[in-house]
Amino acid sequence: MGLQETLQGDLTEALRAGDKTRLTALRLVLATLKNAQIEKGRPLDEGEVVRVLQKEAKTHRESITEFAKGNRQDLVAKEEAELAVVESYLPSQIGREELVAAAQRVIDAVGASGPRDIGKVMPRLLAELQGRVDGRVASQVVQELLTRRQP
Repeated sequence: MGLQETLQGDLTEALRAGDKTRLTALRLVLATLKNAQIEKGRPLDEGEVVRVLQKEAKTHRESITEFAKGNRQDLVAKEEAELAVVESYLPSQIGREELVAAAQRVIDAVGASGPRDIGKVMPRLLAELQGRVDGRVASQVVQELLTRRQP
């Protein structure tokens, strides 16, 4: 059973259990998946489903930041709860040490020598880690490593 079918089954369970937070989050994710499927004109593969989930998680994180700036703790709490639901379906995130090691391998492989080579490193690193790391965190780590290499 694929991730999309799991989401659909969990939506039914949330509906039966009356779990409004989970229900809202899953409905939003499934609607976004359906829109992506319509846009592509075919069923989504597992990698595409994960990318949609990552995009949803990013949207929730951005909303949390904005609501916190606006001093709307009620909406921050709601977004955090929905983010937790979305993140429960994402692949487990790697730790900073593992990210640094992977980034170092890719930097060595592409022969990057300074911050201007970040464009060579990031696509390969993100492809290697496939959704197990936030792009912003990966970018910061790569930037730090490349800045240290600068002659």
